Amino acid sequence: MKREEEKRERWMEGFTLIELLVVLVIIGLLAAVVAPRFVGRGEKAKPKIARQQIELLGTALDTYKLDVGKYPESLNLLIETGEEEMGRWDGPYLKKLVIPKDPWDNEYVYKYPGEHGEYDLSSYGRDGEEGGEGLDRDINSWEVDES
Repeated sequence: MKREEEKRERWMEGFTLIELLVVLVIIGLLAAVVAPRFVGRGEKAKPKIARQQIELLGTALDTYKLDVGKYPESLNLLIETGEEEMGRWDGPYLKKLVIPKDPWDNEYVYKYPGEHGEYDLSSYGRDGEEGGEGLDRDINSWEVDES
């Protein structure tokens, strides 16, 4: 009989439904105040991520050129050999064996020969179209990082 009474006493010591609702409301209010501060940060970081990926791809392109003697016609040649490069190709030149997409899930734009250097490598930003301002601004291999 004592055991049942002890169980009832322990159960009575637990949280009431009202107390639980108050705690949930407080957590909800905190989330409503704090969450908006962090939501936009991911989008603002994407241009920096694109710049870093362009630099990584640039390093792979330069290594390819050292081995083969010229820049590749396509970024795909960084992960697979073409017939022309067969004897000199010493890749793959990217660890993950995948050409990364930019942070907005668009393909990087690669041109060889380039108009601004030996090659041009670009991300067209959030809108995926050439030109733009803010987060839609192009990130280009030949431009200095302004951030």
